[in-house]
Amino acid sequence: MAIDKLHDKIRRMKNPSMLDLTAPQDAIPAHIQQGSAIENYALFCRELMQALKETIPAVRFRFDAFALLGGAGLSTLSALLKEAQELGYYVLLDAPGILTPDDAQMTADVIFGGETYPCDGLLISPYIGSDAVKPFIPYCKADKDLFVVVRSANKSALELQDLMTGTRLVHTAAMDMISRLGENLFGKSGYSRVCAAVSAGAPNSIRSIRSSYKYTYLLVDGLEYPSGNHKNCSYAFDRFGYGAVVSAGTSVTAAWKENGTDGTDYIAQAVEAADRMKKNLLRYVTIF
Repeated sequence: MAIDKLHDKIRRMKNPSMLDLTAPQDAIPAHIQQGSAIENYALFCRELMQALKETIPAVRFRFDAFALLGGAGLSTLSALLKEAQELGYYVLLDAPGILTPDDAQMTADVIFGGETYPCDGLLISPYIGSDAVKPFIPYCKADKDLFVVVRSANKSALELQDLMTGTRLVHTAAMDMISRLGENLFGKSGYSRVCAAVSAGAPNSIRSIRSSYKYTYLLVDGLEYPSGNHKNCSYAFDRFGYGAVVSAGTSVTAAWKENGTDGTDYIAQAVEAADRMKKNLLRYVTIF
């Protein structure tokens, strides 16, 4: 089962980290910017994946980041997804925008039902309602994972997602919905294949969700936002150190910029940053 693949890789590596390979163009060092934008980006991703395959159990790509780079973007994404799986990573893909039920069905059928964009899990937003989620459920029954953004990490998320609706917050209502839809879709690890994405900048929300939804696997996003930190992320894990994975991007992939180098050592800087992230998480999380 896919969620068991992620669970087992984290257990073996003792590292609950996911590498987000989305990167702005200025995060790509000048010395590898010798081709087109998509060629440079692909080389950047490939070198990082190769360097970190023994350190980080999971990688994350964003469909729209590649689609916006033109015609070659999506064929490059397809190739990178396949290479990531061959390297042994658990692979998460952020889905394209879903604005209608038809979008949801098409996304489910093309990505989960096809072979062009191979991935273990897909990240979507549920905020058009259950119509955004239901088309993916049959594929979850056939061993795919769906991550649903219930509390996003951006600063203004609270303007809508933390509003009260009756006796619940809006994002709690979203959690209730995906919990219902994920019933009877449990892996051997005990977690449902319908998972939730939460914000590293909203620790009270994470605590509440982990306490109330014990069988929902959590993706913690926003570690790199000013309000995010490793301690907040730790609230997503169960008492055995499982049930969650923490996503980080430019703090690892563009660590060379934060350290003020010219980027020629960006691989070494990324490896050091990934190791530092692991150590910081394990200050608060013990993986048995």
